[in-house]
Amino acid sequence: MRRDSRLPRVLHALLHLERMEGLATSELIAQMLGTNPSVVRRTMGGLREAGIVVSVKGHGGGWSLAKPLTDVSLLEIYRALGAPTLFAIGSDDEQTTCLLARAANAATAHALAHAQQQFEDHLGSVSVADLAADFRAWQG
Repeated sequence: MRRDSRLPRVLHALLHLERMEGLATSELIAQMLGTNPSVVRRTMGGLREAGIVVSVKGHGGGWSLAKPLTDVSLLEIYRALGAPTLFAIGSDDEQTTCLLARAANAATAHALAHAQQQFEDHLGSVSVADLAADFRAWQG
C-alpha cells in the first residue's frame, strides 16, 4: 500500500515559508520537497481554501502564510488535505447477513473510529509553530 506523506511534507513547506522573506514559488517549494510544482500547486490550493496560505499569480508571485503558524493546528492542515485515510484496515463485506461477520466488522470499525479520534485530538492540540519550537530545542 502506498503511504500518503502529504501531511509531513506540507508541514515541512509551511515551516520554511515562515522563515522566508517574501513569496515562495511553487518551483522552490517543489525543489525543497523533491516533487513537482504542479503537485505543490494542487496541495497548496487546499491550504489556500482553508485560509492557511495565500498565493499571488504571475511573474514575481508565489505562496506565503495567511496567518501565523501559532494559529494553525496540525488538525487544520490534515483536514485541508482532505483528511486522508489513516489505515489500510477496513471492514469485510459490509452487506453480510452473517451475525458473526457483522460483529467482527463492528469491532473493527469501533477500534478504527477510536484511533481516528485520538489521532485528530492529538493533531488539534499541536500548532505548526510548536514543531519549530521542537526543532529549536533539538538544535540546542
